[in-house]
Amino acid sequence: MLEELHVQDVALIEDAWIEFGPGMTVLTGETGAGKTALVGALKLLVGERADSTVVRSGASEALVEGRFRLAEGSEVVARRRLTADGRSKCTLDGSMATVGTLAETLGPLVDLHGQHEHQSLLAPGRHVAYLDRFAGTEGARALTAYREARAAHVAARDELARLERMLAEAEQKADYLRFVLSEVERVDPAPGEDEEIERRLPALTHAERLSEAARALQAALRAEGGAIDAAAGGLVALERVAGLDPELDALAGRVRSLLAEGEDISAEARAYAESVEFDPVVLEEQQTRLAAISGLKKKYGPSLEAVFAARDEARATLAAVESGDAGVERARTLVETAGERLRERAGALASARRVAADGFMTALAEAVEGLHLAGSRFEVAFDELPFESWTADGSERVEFLFAPAPGEPARPLARIASGGELSRVMLAIKGVLGRADDVPVLVFDEVDAGIGGATGLAVGARLASLAPEHQVLVITHLPQVAAFADQHLVVRKRDDGERTVTTVEPVTGEERVAEVARMLSGSVSDASLTHARELLDEAGALAERTGR
Repeated sequence: MLEELHVQDVALIEDAWIEFGPGMTVLTGETGAGKTALVGALKLLVGERADSTVVRSGASEALVEGRFRLAEGSEVVARRRLTADGRSKCTLDGSMATVGTLAETLGPLVDLHGQHEHQSLLAPGRHVAYLDRFAGTEGARALTAYREARAAHVAARDELARLERMLAEAEQKADYLRFVLSEVERVDPAPGEDEEIERRLPALTHAERLSEAARALQAALRAEGGAIDAAAGGLVALERVAGLDPELDALAGRVRSLLAEGEDISAEARAYAESVEFDPVVLEEQQTRLAAISGLKKKYGPSLEAVFAARDEARATLAAVESGDAGVERARTLVETAGERLRERAGALASARRVAADGFMTALAEAVEGLHLAGSRFEVAFDELPFESWTADGSERVEFLFAPAPGEPARPLARIASGGELSRVMLAIKGVLGRADDVPVLVFDEVDAGIGGATGLAVGARLASLAPEHQVLVITHLPQVAAFADQHLVVRKRDDGERTVTTVEPVTGEERVAEVARMLSGSVSDASLTHARELLDEAGALAERTGR
């Protein structure tokens, strides 16, 4: 139940605190006083989309606060701020929250029925949602199962389409991929082979010159009278005076090391000279090999690793082409299996809806009897859709049919129902669904448009009949509806000298009689006051007779 609502700087409302009680509360006032702004504020509080134009002119932000008491006795306090530039800030029980959290937490507590909502009855696509709400838990389970099956079928169908598309694309470039694969496999390079050839190629190209240089080095070291012989002669001279001077002995040690190093260099130079062979055939082979690898890198590179990647991709795609038919066939089987399950779930959903339709139409016929639509009849038309046209709502098109009088054929509501009849039918649907949904708070914003006189009394009685099970908030211009209120709030505009602001005040006793009198005739007079008292007495007696 909504216990308290604080609205600040919303439209014409500067600052209003409203306390609500159980039962039926009506809000009345002259056109343009700001009644609908209160509904807009409540919409903000339960997480509906925000429009910064609701912020009162001259204010930096709008504020809406509400306190709800839940069935188990706990409380929820919500707050939403909307700045003039469209930013929204929300809290729940003092903690920061998102607009989505408000919608999830408070949305299920409030059912808002606007003055033009009955126009949704003119859209057959909305009818199935009303029927599903009446179907309750069983209907919800059937709908969830159907949607899960449909999602699985759509996913399987999309996967089949993807495989077929990939296979078609692969087949289109299969010849090219075969060429890529054969070209790379013909060269068959090894990892790092290009770098190895580039390292060896200078030695192969200049083999004669390198061999001659190594032999010249060996000769300079080992030839008679060469560097090694000269060093050896010098060592002999030093050894003759060994032990006479430590400094000279140290030089002799270094000469010995020099001789050993010279011997090693000579041996390595000889080995290198003997190992280098100038072979034009090998040189040509390596140059040809490097050119082939460079050609692959130029086409598929820039690196040898990129060449390998192109080769592997070609292999994989060609393998997919070769095995593609089998994969597509498996995907087709999955689509067929998912389709069979979808048809099964669709049948279960259709059966649940037909069962619910009987009860819904019976309850709806009973609900409109007291709304001056006695003798009218409702039916639900189920039209099977082609399998390809099934939607998230099911395999059938659901539409409400209406016969306004006995003997008349039932036809679509959009073709035969007047505006006043639509309003009453929607009110009856709300009453039936309100009991089915067990929504704590029902809000009706001028649902009595196009209604008056005795029909207005019937509408007021129907709204009042919902009050024992729900908190009912009604914005109305009809005195016949206002007469049934447990709590009556008047929304007034006043000029404080600088600007026009809206106030919300409860009225009781003679003040309430005066407000009903104003609603009856536009002004308060002895005649209108008398009429107002009679209307209030009549509404009270009618409510008592109906057991409220």
